[in-house]
Amino acid sequence: MAIADKYIRILVVDDSAFMRKAITIMLESDPQIEVIDTARNGAEGVEKVLKLKPDLVTMDIEMPQMDGLTALRKIMSTNPVPVMMVSSLTNDGAKATLDALELGAVDFIPKELSYVSLDIVKIKETLIQKIKAIHSRRRTLIANYALKRKASQMPTRSSSSQDSPPPVMRRPMHKGMDVVTIGTSTGGPPALQKVISSLPGEMPVGILVVQHMPPNFTRSLAERLDGISALHVKEAEHGEPVANGVVYISPGDKHMKIRKWGNRAEIQLDTEPSDHLHKPSVDVMMDSVAEVYQGHTLAVIMTGMGCDGIVGLRKIKGLGGKIIAQNENSCIVYGMPRAAVDEGLADRVVALERIAPEILSFF
Repeated sequence: MAIADKYIRILVVDDSAFMRKAITIMLESDPQIEVIDTARNGAEGVEKVLKLKPDLVTMDIEMPQMDGLTALRKIMSTNPVPVMMVSSLTNDGAKATLDALELGAVDFIPKELSYVSLDIVKIKETLIQKIKAIHSRRRTLIANYALKRKASQMPTRSSSSQDSPPPVMRRPMHKGMDVVTIGTSTGGPPALQKVISSLPGEMPVGILVVQHMPPNFTRSLAERLDGISALHVKEAEHGEPVANGVVYISPGDKHMKIRKWGNRAEIQLDTEPSDHLHKPSVDVMMDSVAEVYQGHTLAVIMTGMGCDGIVGLRKIKGLGGKIIAQNENSCIVYGMPRAAVDEGLADRVVALERIAPEILSFF
């Protein structure tokens, strides 16, 4: 086996010598990962991507000479490679990170790790697992990047063209679904943007979303989705009722649960259970929704590492609810949907662009 095949070859791009060293030490603690080089700014990073052809790049956002977003844009347009952004947990950092994910970054590494209620060993393990999961999808991701780039360069076709995507089909008969739940993680923000912006504003139910992200990020994500969607999208608040035509995104540091209060369903935010790897947790949300809505729950599980959501999905399925899973080819990381598919829980397994039409087929 060639030496290049033994390792996941990573380029670290950051203007901070401390961060370059810290990320390198963290990554090279795993024998399968090799940091092949570092770069001090975006321009240097772009050059080294072309020269060294790494398997994955970590990219700081704020750098002199050329910032991370500009470098990312150049890399994705010329030499596509999976890129993980290194982001601060400020409001500005959250907005820049969402911009990066739209441009093609696969995920992000927080500079401040204090929001994670686990020790540094667990943080390192999660990061390494995520890099390995992304690397396992590298060829598919690069092929998808190339297809998107090609599509963006093609002239606009008329809606009557046979190459146009199939129209959204709406069935007027309500099929007994009283709520939609969505769980996602790595690769989730662009996937949520695709799905939620494709749904009509007159949805007859509320939509509850758990996306694994820190607090400022979930707030920025909700604001961004609200600006591009017919639906009203907001970060969920404790005690508010679940209203039709509204998308509620769980805050990044709280679990979102639903309780029945008289004739209405009400959102509850709290920190218990405290022993979950993720806060918010897809499992906690979906388990709670199943208790309230029983078999009238439509659950969607999308791109993400691990299996958060599988316990809640079992409960939803057992009570007669329905489950849509994102297919492997359109996922950044095929972990959470795979768990549902492998266990036979998914009623429909579809590409990302078909999830919104599938949701609408239940109403």
